[in-house]
Amino acid sequence: MARLFGTDGVRGVANRDITAELALDLAVAAAHVLAERGEFSGHRPRAVLGRDTRLSGQFLSSAVAAGLASAGVDVIDLGAMPTPGVAYLTAVTEADLGVVISASHNPMPDNGIKFFARGGVKLPDAVEQAIEERLGVAWERPTGGDVGEVIVSDDLHAEYLAHLARAVREFSGSPSPLDGLMIVVDGAHGAASAIGPAALEAAGATVVRMHCEPNGRNINAGVGSTHLGPLAAAVVSAGADMGVAYDGDADRCLAIDHTGAIVNGDHILGLLATAMSDAGTLYRDTMVATVMSNLGLHHAMREAGIDIVETAVGDRYVLEAMREGGYTLGGEQSGHVIVSRFATTGDGILTSLLLASLAAQSGSLAELVSRINTLPQVLINVSGVDRSRVHTDADLAEALEAARTALGDEGRVLLRASGTEPLVRVMVEAATAEDAQSHADRIAAVVAAKLSL
Repeated sequence: MARLFGTDGVRGVANRDITAELALDLAVAAAHVLAERGEFSGHRPRAVLGRDTRLSGQFLSSAVAAGLASAGVDVIDLGAMPTPGVAYLTAVTEADLGVVISASHNPMPDNGIKFFARGGVKLPDAVEQAIEERLGVAWERPTGGDVGEVIVSDDLHAEYLAHLARAVREFSGSPSPLDGLMIVVDGAHGAASAIGPAALEAAGATVVRMHCEPNGRNINAGVGSTHLGPLAAAVVSAGADMGVAYDGDADRCLAIDHTGAIVNGDHILGLLATAMSDAGTLYRDTMVATVMSNLGLHHAMREAGIDIVETAVGDRYVLEAMREGGYTLGGEQSGHVIVSRFATTGDGILTSLLLASLAAQSGSLAELVSRINTLPQVLINVSGVDRSRVHTDADLAEALEAARTALGDEGRVLLRASGTEPLVRVMVEAATAEDAQSHADRIAAVVAAKLSL
């Protein structure tokens, strides 16, 4: 039987794969597993629950709240709240569990469930496996005053907003770190639609809002960090200094400079690493990045005297490496950026604040980004294929070796199965965009032909 938990919680089509019954059962199983591990000893257990703006999030969060309360856990239901906000509030309220109902950047019909342990950190794999194994096991139900209480409240939204304000002031050393900046914000009609613009305004920016009107059905619909075209056009049209785009649950952020050029996660990581190194807050002058990070980032960091620890793709692996090594910065090209001084997980709103503060100090985000010369990169997603055979097909291995030989030290090829979607991703970097595209097209064709279901 396939493992229920993926690299970022449980995810699938809402009301088909992710049902109310499953949500309730997962909540009950999580409560029992944590209780058995002694996480609730000596006090009445409490959980913090949030969701993104998908229509299905309403019934799924209700099911999770019901499951937790039926198992004797008090629940603070935050309503719509960015994933990193739930993680932060799990920590500051000293809750025993945080739960987010979200499918992040996935299309609206999908949804998912992810858990945070005490302190706002992701559950270890072993605990997730124990939760899976606990599903459907008979249990003794509490009654009377032993059942949990569900409190629906948005009072803690202000606490998260205040945290973001403190973080950017501390990072920049300025009481109004974004003064003078005009920023276009694409909220993806998601969980950051209100808090994202508010945080940037509180730091001194003039904000132009777009795609910040969620209706339950329009989250990620051609907008946000996975569809940057509309934001780029809006930044140029408005004459803004920059633009920022979040995904549905706001755990990632990408940006646009004043010319309309994309500022991706590698650029952001490089700029933050350099600034933190200069400030003495980049532990051992080292950051953590995944195998997807551009070779240009490696070259720029080497010139700056900054080392990179490389991990598999997925923010959980970045977090694991950061915790194991005590590192203070890590992230992914997709815009998941973790600054451990301020957050336990990727926080898109925090990332946008820190990046904007650097732009305000320098006067030009484009000028800053020009210092990190990334190689042309092509990413092709091949669907309808058997992901399990990615590393075993002989013809595909031969095609990969041919591309790597042709590119030599001036490029790179990476092939991986997605951990959250039914895709195989082909990534090629080369000295020219034409070379990257041609090699990627050839490999993708082999993947489609040889691994087709």
